[in-house]
Amino acid sequence: MAACVAVAFVAVGCIGSHDTGGSAQPSPVVINWAGPRVTAPLPAAVNADAYKTRWPIKHVIFIIKENRSFDQLFGRFPGANGARFGYENGKRVRLKPASDQRGYDVPHCRACSISAINDENMDGFGIQKHGFYAYTQMRPSGEPNYWAWAKHYVLADNFFASALGPSYPNHLFTIAAQSGGAYNNPRQDFNAMLNAAQNGTVKSWGCDIAQPAYVEAFDTQGEPTHIPPCFDFKTEGDLLRSAGIPWAYYAAAPNQLGYMWSAYSAISRYRDNPTLWDRYIRPVDDVVRDIQKDRLPPVTWITPRFADSEHPDYNFCYGENWTTSIVDSVMRSPIWKNTAIFITWDEYGGFYDHVPPQQLDQLGLGIRVPLLVISPYSNRGQVFHQQSEFSSVLRFIEDNWGLSQLTKRDANTTNIADAFSFSSPPRPPDPLPLRTDCVGPKWAPADPSHT
Repeated sequence: MAACVAVAFVAVGCIGSHDTGGSAQPSPVVINWAGPRVTAPLPAAVNADAYKTRWPIKHVIFIIKENRSFDQLFGRFPGANGARFGYENGKRVRLKPASDQRGYDVPHCRACSISAINDENMDGFGIQKHGFYAYTQMRPSGEPNYWAWAKHYVLADNFFASALGPSYPNHLFTIAAQSGGAYNNPRQDFNAMLNAAQNGTVKSWGCDIAQPAYVEAFDTQGEPTHIPPCFDFKTEGDLLRSAGIPWAYYAAAPNQLGYMWSAYSAISRYRDNPTLWDRYIRPVDDVVRDIQKDRLPPVTWITPRFADSEHPDYNFCYGENWTTSIVDSVMRSPIWKNTAIFITWDEYGGFYDHVPPQQLDQLGLGIRVPLLVISPYSNRGQVFHQQSEFSSVLRFIEDNWGLSQLTKRDANTTNIADAFSFSSPPRPPDPLPLRTDCVGPKWAPADPSHT
């Protein structure tokens, strides 16, 4: 299996190389390899009703997908602040139809974001490799379930990535309302990554990253520096743990593509403590099983394996089905009656968006991304216009369970409560069918020329 791990790793390592502005790497070798299924013993049941909450929400589920701007997914949605045309170097251009099967990966580093924003002109998205694909937009038929949830629940059209840049800092914001100053994805020696893959760690951006490695970050004086991608700042999980409230973080395992998005791997007291790691970090392959067995704790984060993430150039259709399988499982379970599901995308992925992000600080906000709020208490068909970000979901958790705040970000943002009608009776579940029009292999990207 080690050889297969290495080959699959090379493919994704090259796909992600431009995220960090890394040096040229060997041509990708693509293989249709699903990777090993990773499972753990069934977790203990938790009585979420035993924990006092401000609202009738006893479960929060925070699902983080990959690399889509608001206009790319919902720019055509009725009543939303969307656009069907963009601007490239000051020239108005049509947003052409995007593929719901395979697409091109557009660079989306911090510098890429700054170039795209271009002094708030929002017309510099096309200068990167595959920049033509930045000016594409999904049609409703290409995302039928996301569109249905937006129509029947809540879609936020003023929701932004927390950091100006790629996945790594933004995933940290989803658990901590900060990134430790990190503003790009970690950089590391390619041969060291390959050796780690042969030993079972496909790709890490955390404390177990193959050395030599570093991440670009701003120090306390606001100056760029290089630091290890391993932190000890307080997270939402720590607030919950101090309050005695159970939680879990579902993510790809170290030997699965997508492990790099496992944000708690970058928090040393979890990654370096097997007891805490095994207690709180769970294999994402188990998430549907655990929902069906009613084993989710009050607060749950879920990040996908790479092929389920919608990260170009993997198949969007399969990724939407993965999300649907989770939402449907919740709707068919006993927890639906008191659950709030938040679905977002970690950053814009290089895709066009027409709304300049407000710069709250040196790190962000980043470019706008969608947020769906699905709950029996969600307002029906609401477009939620309050400015919000990943820290806003954390603020909802904090206010619901009476926790303190972590940083200025979650202290100063909305808690998204206006997306709900808590005085109304809960709505019945309405699970959606899985799509049957996904084309090609799930576990491989498109043609290598796309990477």
